[in-house]
Amino acid sequence: MSDVLDLVGAVFLLLGALLALAAAIGLLRLPDVLSRMHAATKPQTAGLVLVVIGAALLLRTSVDTWMLVLVGAFQLITAPVTAHLVGRLAYRSGGVRPDLLHRDDLADREEDPAR
Repeated sequence: MSDVLDLVGAVFLLLGALLALAAAIGLLRLPDVLSRMHAATKPQTAGLVLVVIGAALLLRTSVDTWMLVLVGAFQLITAPVTAHLVGRLAYRSGGVRPDLLHRDDLADREEDPAR
């Protein structure tokens, strides 16, 4: 059973590393802030969760597992908030390319400083 858990943990680590690599490539290749923000949060967060699960399966001690659970939880809490704030700042400062947007819900709103 230990060998099976080690193999599954190694596969999760590899898949998580590949998702993190995809996020890094997306940061370099995508054209605007919103696309890069998407690449920085979605696959990177999923990749980290897979790495945390893989590490927990490989380590299998209570202290290590709980520490990894905390790392994963903080990542899942902070990544969406950070992405929202980066997207909001980019839109408000004019860093968004309107030609790449399919729909712009904020364009019709009157100028509001609290937006």
